[in-house]
Amino acid sequence: MGKGKLVNFMTFCALAMAPACGDDGSSAGSGGTDSGTDETDGDEQSSTESGEAEAEGESGDGDGDSGDGDGDSGDGDGDSGDGDGDSGDGDGDSGDGDGDTGDGDGDTGDGDGDTGDGDGDTGDGDGDPDLCGTTLYSTVRDFQSAHPDFQSAVGVDPGIVQQDLGMDLKPVYNGNPSTPTTTTEANFNQWYNDVDGVNQNFEVPIELQELQPGLYEYANNMFFPIDDQGWGNEGNPHNYHFTLELHTKFLYQGGEVFGFEGDDDLWVFVNGQLGIDLGGVHGPLSGNIDMDAQADDLGLQIGQVYDLDFFFAERHTTQSNFKITTTIACFDPQ
Repeated sequence: MGKGKLVNFMTFCALAMAPACGDDGSSAGSGGTDSGTDETDGDEQSSTESGEAEAEGESGDGDGDSGDGDGDSGDGDGDSGDGDGDSGDGDGDSGDGDGDTGDGDGDTGDGDGDTGDGDGDTGDGDGDPDLCGTTLYSTVRDFQSAHPDFQSAVGVDPGIVQQDLGMDLKPVYNGNPSTPTTTTEANFNQWYNDVDGVNQNFEVPIELQELQPGLYEYANNMFFPIDDQGWGNEGNPHNYHFTLELHTKFLYQGGEVFGFEGDDDLWVFVNGQLGIDLGGVHGPLSGNIDMDAQADDLGLQIGQVYDLDFFFAERHTTQSNFKITTTIACFDPQ
């Protein structure tokens, strides 16, 4: 059929919307459909306005507007074909490529868009907010045994730190002469701060295990997380000289308990207030915070989120015990 006759014939068919013209909405040929289904078998999320054309034309197979050859609505390089057009599978607005709603990099696609599964704001990738859990993320700092506060005096030594946590989220030294296992404020301030030539830091996760419904614990009577690292074991079977700090948050719902048993020093602050003080170089000691019983002292109200700040030190051979027991099921990592 001639090109001019084909244009007139297709125009007539489009106006008449007659199945007899070969456009019944389900044709498997190369022509487009006016009322196809909303979803196609390919990667696209919505049908094109004028059919499932395979090339880049508006609706026909060729490069033209309406014919199978070079007409206005061909399947070639037009506006709504499956190629690079506005709503095709290529790079158009709603196609599977880089368009607005496609599976590629568009706004709602599975790629890097706003709501996609990739790196978007609400997708399953890196855009998701951190979730709370039962892993505590700590910083361990290794010291040499020659440090003045390590491998020296021995004894239970409460009162090393003040009741209020410092503005820098570090314990505030209360200090000598009332605390015989420490030396000076300057030396103590090195425990939980990075100091070149004095300590080396490592990240160590603490994985709490559920013992029974609602009760979680980490227990290790050989707690040497940085053996052969940092300054090394210094001729000992283990690396005995290190500190550990961690910072987390929890939702106070009522009934929460947080306990620790171990050696040596241990301080736990809740809402910036000291709740456990096990200072000194000693064998295993235990302390416990009953959030309900101590709510007034700690300034707690049910339904609020509070900081929990934890500071530990292993300062002497030959033991290192570390056990956390708690009913808090969900800690926010920091």
